Amino acid sequence: MTLNLGAAAPKTVEIAIVGAGVVGLATALRLAGEGREVLLIDPNEPGSGASFGNAGTIAEYACMPVGNPGVLRALPKLLLDSDSPFALRWAALFQLTPWLIRFIRQSLPEATRANALALAGLLAEALPAWEEMAVEAGVADLLRRNGCLYIYRRDGDFAAAAGGFAMRAKFGVHQEVLTAEQVAALEPRLAEFQPQGLLFPDSINVSDPKAVMQRLAAAAADRGVKLVRANVTGLTADGGGVRLSGPGLGVTARTVVIAAGARSRSLAAQAGDSIPLDTERGYHLEFPTDAPLLNRPVCPVDLGFYMTPMEGRLRVAGTVELGELTAPANPRRLALLNRGVRQFFPELGRPSSEWLGFRPSLPDSRPVIGRSSRSPGVIHAFGHGHLGLTLAPITARLVADLVAGRGDPARVAPFAADRF
Repeated sequence: MTLNLGAAAPKTVEIAIVGAGVVGLATALRLAGEGREVLLIDPNEPGSGASFGNAGTIAEYACMPVGNPGVLRALPKLLLDSDSPFALRWAALFQLTPWLIRFIRQSLPEATRANALALAGLLAEALPAWEEMAVEAGVADLLRRNGCLYIYRRDGDFAAAAGGFAMRAKFGVHQEVLTAEQVAALEPRLAEFQPQGLLFPDSINVSDPKAVMQRLAAAAADRGVKLVRANVTGLTADGGGVRLSGPGLGVTARTVVIAAGARSRSLAAQAGDSIPLDTERGYHLEFPTDAPLLNRPVCPVDLGFYMTPMEGRLRVAGTVELGELTAPANPRRLALLNRGVRQFFPELGRPSSEWLGFRPSLPDSRPVIGRSSRSPGVIHAFGHGHLGLTLAPITARLVADLVAGRGDPARVAPFAADRF
């Protein structure tokens, strides 16, 4: 069964979720499983944005925030080098300046530790939550349990990673330092580069993100979730519920969950919360392969992207480009991925597809999860940055707890909207 994309919106509903990406889908599935009446609202096909275009890694190890002392030291060079893994669309500089100031503050050592601690708390439950949802949604056959490998081709890069290694170790992340020989044993195609490695053996990746999203949507539909294809532009909360409006749309819900990813800021503001959410523009290329070139996702740290083997193809995804939602794809970013992957696999043909998507990015790398500070009928579930796929099931659990009035409020305190 699939979601009925042509359904008309009801006038009233118990719970409306704005956004049918992986977080919205996981939350809908969880709430419907608890007997809730759920309506999903999204102008696009479910799971078709960053939930589809990501690197396909369920990265339970990724507690290091994007902003940290190492990035702060390198920030001028990173931003001035158009071929660096961290880039800025200079046309958007004025708009991004407040975000960048906050990002710099959050990259200081004390803030980095606090942000890493908050992320580690969520990530510790990420794999069990995914295993549970995989069974419920029928996607277990699309999960690969081969770990994830970081490779370091330069001694300086490996030395610079010591701080991150120590912080992950402090939070109990399972990680293994590998010699060049051990890397070659895991990934024979990388032997000639003789890189040092860092293996996260517990990490899971998905073989086909689009298929995962389709099955999540179908599982939600089987539990009674309805989808309306509409663009929500207005949100009004009062004692009678929360009214959502937009072209051809008018629905009142007892509870509204904002899970619209990079497009969540305006709706959160209408609920009374000023969230410094901005956009990271993510890219990927895909190359058809007759046989897998790698056995697991591999990240060459100096290049800042992932090479992930997927069903019949190699996906090259990553880098960070700060900028707006409306600008077209930057060909330099795509060319950067193309040149980078050919350092390892020069025999690759032309890409079979290229993609630009939008990650919801917050200066402290923490998502916003919890009730609105001004509108108790609104629950926020957005801003997961690079961890949307990873954190979707555990976010869904937290939202369901909030709806049911159970759980420890301290659990979501680090992710509260009013922390800004």
